[in-house]
Amino acid sequence: MINVQGAPTIYQSEVGVLARLPSSLARENYQRLYIVHGTKSLHSVKSHLPKFDGFQVHFEHYSGECSKAEVLRLKEEAEKFNADIIIGIGGGKIMDLSKALGYEMKKEVVLIPTLASTCAAWTPLSVFYTDKGNFLQYIIYPKSTYMVLVEPEVILKAPIEFFRAGIGDTLAKWYEAKSLIYKLETVPVAVQIGLQAAELCKKILINESVQALTDISEGKLTHSVRAVTDATIMLGGMVGGFADYYGRIAGAHSVHNALTHLPFTHHLLHGEKVAYGILIQLALERDFQEIEELLVFYEKIGLPKKLIDLGLSTTSIPVLETIAQKTLHPSESIHFMKETFSEKDVVEALQELEKINEKKKERV
Repeated sequence: MINVQGAPTIYQSEVGVLARLPSSLARENYQRLYIVHGTKSLHSVKSHLPKFDGFQVHFEHYSGECSKAEVLRLKEEAEKFNADIIIGIGGGKIMDLSKALGYEMKKEVVLIPTLASTCAAWTPLSVFYTDKGNFLQYIIYPKSTYMVLVEPEVILKAPIEFFRAGIGDTLAKWYEAKSLIYKLETVPVAVQIGLQAAELCKKILINESVQALTDISEGKLTHSVRAVTDATIMLGGMVGGFADYYGRIAGAHSVHNALTHLPFTHHLLHGEKVAYGILIQLALERDFQEIEELLVFYEKIGLPKKLIDLGLSTTSIPVLETIAQKTLHPSESIHFMKETFSEKDVVEALQELEKINEKKKERV
């Protein structure tokens, strides 16, 4: 059964959108606002946040991780405050943390993403990590977020590396979704919508990303910047929202999760590791032509293409074996793909990608 959770109740992406938040909250009789944030995220929206006159407001700094322990801590604090709505301001981890808190407290959630780095603000799920930053699990919620508000000027001023990482994470939507529908004799309309959203993600990103990154580096809020922002947050979220488990994650995210267990990769952003994971998934699928085309795109925008870009040795067999082992953990999404892979297959895919990169370098 396909469970469609296509969108938040309200999604608004426009300059000045936060100024209308108090009137929206007052209209629904919310009075006690519990705001979860980070230091940088709060600073980035400070000039755009309204004063919330007439509301009781509590600002709570998160610990830096979306962990179950942190959810419980925030729940205890929010209950003491008697919060009647949760507002999350920040990147993907704060988005996920705020959704988890809202679910635990049975409260509505307003999300204000400060980065266009994932679709976390849109999707009704949270990714949990240990307190040390290792991937733990995903939890999907039965209800979508109440409101998502995107201020493009905040996205424009965020560090450009997060925008770039968002491109990598969103690009995976197409490659992972198309690898999950092999079981379907006929594709339900909801899944078709998800797949079309995934394909549109790829089209927008390939066509607009280079210009968008140039515009951000020059401080210009342009069509390209806004198109990539909405593709990352909105379209990316629609893929799983409509296609459900046929539009979720597959091999690319399994590789990402494996990389979180290697300390040398902890400096990389989520989308950067996912982008590398796309290449490994394609190598496992033997789609070398698509790898060649993506490597050109990765080169243009600066996404990681090989192990050294991840801070890993190209000759360390133990590193390759660790990636393979963690990629194939029994709980990983790679097992939703059509083929069954062995650790040897993953190691060979890692090595094959290195060879492709080397041959491409020699041709240049």
